Amino acid sequence: MTDLAYQRCIRPSCAATYAIDEVRVACQACGGLLDVVYDWDRLNPPRELSYFEGKWSQRYDPLALSGVWRFYELLPFAKREQVVTIGEGQTLLQSAPAVAKYVGLKGAGKLLLEYEGMNPSGSFKDNGMTAAFTHAHTIGAKRAACASTGNTSASLALYCSVTHLMKAVIFIGSGKISYGKLSQALDYGALTMQIAGDFDDAMARVREVSSRLGIYLVNSVNPFRLEGQKTIMCRVLEGLRWEVPDWIVVPGGNLGNSSAFGKAFAEMKEIGLIDRVPRLAVINATGSNTLHELYEKRSLRWNGGEPDQSVADGYYQELDEHARRASTIASAIEINRPVNLDKCLRALEFCDGVVREVSDQEILDAKAQVGAGGMGCEPASAASVAGAKLLVEQGVIQPDERVVCILTGHQLKDPTATVAYHTTDQDQFNKVLGSRGVKRASYANRAVAVPNELDEIVKAIQLYS
Repeated sequence: MTDLAYQRCIRPSCAATYAIDEVRVACQACGGLLDVVYDWDRLNPPRELSYFEGKWSQRYDPLALSGVWRFYELLPFAKREQVVTIGEGQTLLQSAPAVAKYVGLKGAGKLLLEYEGMNPSGSFKDNGMTAAFTHAHTIGAKRAACASTGNTSASLALYCSVTHLMKAVIFIGSGKISYGKLSQALDYGALTMQIAGDFDDAMARVREVSSRLGIYLVNSVNPFRLEGQKTIMCRVLEGLRWEVPDWIVVPGGNLGNSSAFGKAFAEMKEIGLIDRVPRLAVINATGSNTLHELYEKRSLRWNGGEPDQSVADGYYQELDEHARRASTIASAIEINRPVNLDKCLRALEFCDGVVREVSDQEILDAKAQVGAGGMGCEPASAASVAGAKLLVEQGVIQPDERVVCILTGHQLKDPTATVAYHTTDQDQFNKVLGSRGVKRASYANRAVAVPNELDEIVKAIQLYS
């Protein structure tokens, strides 16, 4: 290919290439996942990350205002005038000393929380959606679709509603989406299809429907989605004054973020923007632990681009034979068949990564600690903090290392879980959390019941404060 940007199969044995304006979610030759690839020599990107600091003085420019397109030179697959942005990426990298103590890290600034809940739709998905939406716009798409556990649907519906460029079609499973997220898709006017089944079923159907009806698919199997998600790591480095941390810890669901992060660091290393890469830790929920099972227990590896597909196929066959569905309070990562498995394996190899699983109990306890520190997050986000704590306990992460945990979604994405954790109503606790194996609220901040009498209220405040 002679283009400055194009699509390429990630399997080295295939490496088939496709034009940038083609709509593909898999390689036609071998079925592998696709990358967006750039001719960096001809593009001549910046050679120092500090170059991007100049964009802050240009915030009247929508591209400079966006926390994704501020780094346009690192994802130049579309012309500047074709970019669709609604101001995504205004996120915060926050030092969290109280959470650091909980995790077991010692010293100032050792634990940082990258809070993606500040995005317009309340989750990290907007980073990828602006990129996928931009590509869809460049090829003239009129409808866009996704399968979702909630955050992707909210993001797609928002972009369609704000821009009026496309109509959104959303597939959700039965009972597998939080009301906080579902309310967004409905409120933003998306056509919402609820099918009998879970996310994996919805994903299978949306791929078939998109292919038959020519609808643009925006799930993270779309390589342009991951181009936008790369910039989360750019903003992390920006928040650290361009210093590379020791660890990036991220929840693992469909494995789009971990895949995008690995690609970001590989490209920045190739360009010469960084001289080392952080280690990567991907954290599964115990009830949805495909990556942990395959990577840590069955030793599935990228293997230079030749992963043993029979390992994954055998595991998926076991899931089917036992009718085993993903089940976790962290609904955003409640996925058994991650579509970006191969890309994640590649990222783990490049970043010397590890994979761990944490229980719903550990997730909710970590979530409560994050909330007490003023950075409330949805349950799936807290998997990163629970995973960091586990890795410190295991001696994998050292107490003096600098760790960045990715908080993927806003606290109000799933208020039901939060209220149930802190409630005094045991029936509500059991209904929402007990069925998930959560036995206690170790860090609950329960309301204090008092009579409607001034003296009693004053007495209670003096007692509890």
